Amino acid sequence: MNRHSSPPLSSLSEIQRIVDWSIRTRRSVRAFSDQPVSREDVESILDTARFSASGMNIQPWRVHVVTADAKANLSAAIAKVDDDPALSAELEEPYQYYPREWVTPYIERRRKVGWDLYGLLGITKGDKPRMHVQHGRNYQFFDAPVGLFFTLERSMEVGSFIDYGMFLQSVMIAARGRGLHTCVQAAFLKYHRIISAELAIPDDQMLMCGMSLGYADERCIENTLATERELVESFTTFHDKNKETDV
Repeated sequence: MNRHSSPPLSSLSEIQRIVDWSIRTRRSVRAFSDQPVSREDVESILDTARFSASGMNIQPWRVHVVTADAKANLSAAIAKVDDDPALSAELEEPYQYYPREWVTPYIERRRKVGWDLYGLLGITKGDKPRMHVQHGRNYQFFDAPVGLFFTLERSMEVGSFIDYGMFLQSVMIAARGRGLHTCVQAAFLKYHRIISAELAIPDDQMLMCGMSLGYADERCIENTLATERELVESFTTFHDKNKETDV
């Protein structure tokens, strides 16, 4: 497709509706069906996402796709460590994803989404065994047929994290356009050394996150979770008047 080509639909309102639908219906799916996803679809999604914006067009992303035996072997390797508290406690993440000290309103939002999910699953506060099992579902890619890992050269700086966010969003929206769902997973960060060893990722590449990709299993109650979002006026300030100054 020519990047200067005309819109595929004659009605701009129809294009807006489709784009808005793709963004608004993107959500973190935590239960996938066994319906396969073709390699052609994965390549098509990445072929679209590669047009994401990046500072000075540096395009810092690197993608590793796991399916079939490679995915199963990786899941097993992570689960072996995840199920051993002593081994798991020794691991460190490659970078600090979340704040070291949570403040309002972020701590409340984090807690709400966690307890809303556990509430749907019937997991009560303090039920650590079931919490561990549910968290471990991350490392099974929530049964999705495709897993993706995204890496960044360690020499890059914070600006590339911004570039990466735009790339990841493009991957997720392109997936929605094909009827697919995703779940971005920072949970994999703790096991970055295992992932790098299993996938032969060079030492100069840092794991940014993982992602599950597939068709949502809408029969599963966890997929009914709809996270709340703040209204535009709560995070936006419009500056449309000149600042008055004393003469």
